[in-house]
Amino acid sequence: MNTVQYAEEIINELQRSVSRLPVQEAEELAERVLRAKRIFLAGAGRSGLMGRAFAMRLMHAGKEAYVVGETVTPGIFEGDLLILGSGSGETQSLIAMANKAKALGAGVAVVTINPESTLGRLADDTVKLPGAPKDQAAGSGSTIQPMASLFEQTLLLFYDAVILRLMDKTGQTTNQMFGKHANLE
Repeated sequence: MNTVQYAEEIINELQRSVSRLPVQEAEELAERVLRAKRIFLAGAGRSGLMGRAFAMRLMHAGKEAYVVGETVTPGIFEGDLLILGSGSGETQSLIAMANKAKALGAGVAVVTINPESTLGRLADDTVKLPGAPKDQAAGSGSTIQPMASLFEQTLLLFYDAVILRLMDKTGQTTNQMFGKHANLE
């Protein structure tokens, strides 16, 4: 395959992934985000980058959103929501965050391939995304992409879909959101 054919296959994989998104779980997360006082996002590696993108869009949508670990991120408390993106659901640093958030009375939501994981069991809300784990030694054949790329891409699309759902529920427009876009550049 050439580069364009690979890109086409990635799009095909994403279409199959998106068609398997759990509607009820997705709606519950959108509602939870709307009700949360503040939202905190975390993930490791590329999943963390997708969380950062989601935090930015949440801010554009008028939500108070933070990325865990940034110097300007405040403490989490009751009424807040921690959203974790983790393919495996077993990332130790994220498990520690979930335990701490719960101990402080915050809600925890996990977006993962594996809802039966440690993070899935700790979460108040879990959204199961299709995708392949980083270790594909079993050769599931569900993706031509390396490691957890399909999960990470689906995670970004899912987060963007949640933003569109929030816009729909709150009557926001792209122009209103653009008004909250960074303007110091």
